[in-house]
Amino acid sequence: MLYLGLDLGTSALKALVIDEAQSVVASAEAAITAHHPRPGWSEQDPADWIAAAETVMQALRAGLGERMAAIRGIGLSGQMHGATMLGADDRVLAPCILWNDTRSAAQAARLDADPDFRAISGSIVFPGFTAPKLVWLRETDPALFGQVAKVLLPKDFLRLWLAGEHVSEMSDAAGTSWLDTGARDWSDRLLAATGMERAQMPRLVEGSAPSGGLRADLARRWGMRADTVVAGGAGDNAASAVGLGTVGRGDGFVSLGTSGVLFAACDAYSPRPETAVHTFCHALPGMWHQMGVMLSAASALAWFAGIAGAAPAALIAELDQTDAGPSPVSFLPYLSGERTPHNDPGLRAGFHGLSAGTTRAEMTRAVLDGVAFALRENLMALAAAGTRPARLMAVGGGSRSDLWLGIIATVLGLQVDRPAAGERGAAFGAARLGLMAAEGADPAAICTAPPVARSFAPDPDHAASHDAAFARFRALREAVSARRG
Repeated sequence: MLYLGLDLGTSALKALVIDEAQSVVASAEAAITAHHPRPGWSEQDPADWIAAAETVMQALRAGLGERMAAIRGIGLSGQMHGATMLGADDRVLAPCILWNDTRSAAQAARLDADPDFRAISGSIVFPGFTAPKLVWLRETDPALFGQVAKVLLPKDFLRLWLAGEHVSEMSDAAGTSWLDTGARDWSDRLLAATGMERAQMPRLVEGSAPSGGLRADLARRWGMRADTVVAGGAGDNAASAVGLGTVGRGDGFVSLGTSGVLFAACDAYSPRPETAVHTFCHALPGMWHQMGVMLSAASALAWFAGIAGAAPAALIAELDQTDAGPSPVSFLPYLSGERTPHNDPGLRAGFHGLSAGTTRAEMTRAVLDGVAFALRENLMALAAAGTRPARLMAVGGGSRSDLWLGIIATVLGLQVDRPAAGERGAAFGAARLGLMAAEGADPAAICTAPPVARSFAPDPDHAASHDAAFARFRALREAVSARRG
């Protein structure tokens, strides 16, 4: 038997097929473009998601041939928080407003001032979340708002096309600010506060449960069975956690992608929204997770690489790979504002301590340090929320750097493990969810951790110098915030 994972990211849709032994047997990818019609706006046309899905499915069929009929389950993962607004006939009413769109910052602040939102949803109402986007629409285009019959998250719009069902699951729904995260159900109180009703929400299932079956016409087109199960799936970070086996209390991972994530699995619901930690449902029943989310991680290095005129790997190669200690220069990595722990979309990046003798290598090292220090603030926020992972698995493009993982291990005071080569991202986690939904498999048996290729332990010889540099980093950030008022 085979199982398919579809991960709808911001820049690409990735498809991954695994067998019963969870070995990857096929994969395909199609690019997707985001549009920015105004400053702070970020949108995608849902039709582009369908076109990308057609592309990857045809590529899989070309490679697998008759083995497409062996696919028994499909799991979905995707970018969170996007508002896909549908009319009564399921027609898309407007471009999807994405997770990194900040047009509804004022509306988010007003909702967050209502204590019910933090009390019920378990998290701050961030500008990127779904609910404030609908309030923005109600205030700026009430006629269009009146036509909204359903709001779907991006991967759930893909599900509607695949299975003909309006369904979401707990981990993605928890990022809308409409979910009673402890009860794992929509909150009528929060919906009413934004002018919405339960009827406009999709049905909810657990991520490892069936949500419907593949439409017969699509099954015929791709050479698949019409009874192929479509699993609930997961938001991208929860799906990555399923792929990494981060599903038990104390398990955690750090993601060094475009954004940075410090993720910890929890077996109880214990929100502390004042810390700006995200407390969401996990993709598995009876589990939750907490995340510190920073908006610029590896993207900060990519940004500096563009300024410096060199590839990120080339910049890192210029550095002492044995960690000679932090840079004398400080860097704040807030290129797009920040979520955890500051909840400040207006916070901005910058170097401090530059001199006529500052080298490119010192600036590169400052970027690596700055991201690590911001992750330390996220770890402190997680600890304040009652969660501290015992060790971390490292994923994302930035995790390929031994030096960066060593810095992060020392700055956080935690062992950081890099998994052995192989697919372990959100698409792999989605395929695992498809397997569980199709076979009724035990999550504990399926969601095992990957073998570790290399471990990075904190370096006691550099702990004091990193602590001092971290103190300078925090003082600089506080000074910048104070100047902004």
